[in-house]
Formats: sequence, C-alpha cells, structure tokens
Amino acid sequence: MDKRILLIEDERKIAELVRDYLEQYGYRVKIIEDFTRVMEEFTAWQPHLVILDIHLPYQDGYYLCRRIRQLSAVPILFLSARKSEMEQIMGIESGGDDYITKPFDIEVLAAKVKAIFRRVYGEYAKKGKMDHTIVIGDLVLQIDQMALLFRDTKQSLTKNEVKLLHLLFEQAGRVVTREDCLEALWDEIDFVDDNTLTVNIARVRKKLSQWNLDDLIETKRGVGYRFNPSRLRGEKGK
Repeated sequence: MDKRILLIEDERKIAELVRDYLEQYGYRVKIIEDFTRVMEEFTAWQPHLVILDIHLPYQDGYYLCRRIRQLSAVPILFLSARKSEMEQIMGIESGGDDYITKPFDIEVLAAKVKAIFRRVYGEYAKKGKMDHTIVIGDLVLQIDQMALLFRDTKQSLTKNEVKLLHLLFEQAGRVVTREDCLEALWDEIDFVDDNTLTVNIARVRKKLSQWNLDDLIETKRGVGYRFNPSRLRGEKGK
C-alpha cells in the first residue's frame, strides 16, 4: 500500500523530524510549505492520514480539520503544544481522530500512526473503500462491511444500525432531530411509529454498551440525539 501522510506543521524542525522518522518505516510524508494552499495540497496529495498542528499561519488547525471533514473521512491526528483538556476536546469535536501534545516522543507518534493505518486500512478495513469508513477516536464505522470496530474488537450491525450510526457520526457533536433520524431510516416517515426509532436507538446503545460506550449517544428530550465524541477520551472499554 502507498501510505501517504500530509504533515501540516509550521515548525520546520519538528516537521522534518517527523518526516525523516516516518519515512524510515515506508510512509511517504509531504510537508506543507505554503499555508495559503493547504486545501489545494490536500486535494492534490490525497493522503491516507493527516497530521495537523493547531497554531498555524492564516488558518488554525480546527478550521482546517472541519474543511477536510467536508471532503473526506481520512484520519486526522492533531499534534499540538496546546495541552488543555478543552483544546483536545475541541480537536476531537472538529473531526480529529486522535491528539498528541508537544513535546512528544517520536516513537509514540510513530506507534499511533501505525495503529491508525492498521485500524483503518489493515485487516479490519476493506482497502480502497475509505469513502465508506468513518473514524472517530478508537471507533471505526465500516459502512460497506456493516461493522463497528473499537480498538481490537468488532461487532456486526444491522442495516438500520449502520444508517443511524452513519448519521450520528457525520453530525458528531451536534443534535440530530428525531425527524432527521426517521428520514435516514425510512422514506415514508408519516407511516412510522415514533417508538420504532426509540427501539433502534436502544439497539445501537446496546452494541456500544459491549464496550462500555453506551453513553456516547445522548438523548435531547423532545428534540433528538447527539453523539458526543468527547466522551471517548475516557478510559472506557478496558
């Protein structure tokens, strides 16, 4: 596999350190030179992974992460000197998959990169189907394989469970109305018992409960549901 990484880091010494180290392991690393053309470089390079700093010239990493998420489900690993829990939560809620704080151990960074490639493109992932994979933290939704992965374990999903998780993952951090959920599941929502949606949400939560993650889906009474990715930062699922 041609393993391409786009490195969006304005500290040149750090960028070169990361590039030189990762290239020893067969990764192809492109360092952004012109920070006014990040999205153009992303589109041209079509990376399998983005390593992204937050404090950057012209646009911060949160903004770039959201822009990338509009185009792709490619894994995004934040690499930043901002250490507060809120900053890390913002990174995940912007669409990031993991967060490493500076100063960092280059071997730990390499291990995380290897784990991401193994999880997203390895034995659990169907190669060439990145469009059908959504990654949030350690959770990987494989739409085409109708499966949900968490770390080294995998669960099969029903068609409706896939549809619900797809919608909630894409809108992670935002409230999804019950009407939107119903439309995602059925074309003729006027003829669907509202309780049917509640049952389907309960089934999804039951799957997540196998990893102690059922509280990732919050109920907003009278409105709908919210997938809260910040809760993945805990030590659940051990």
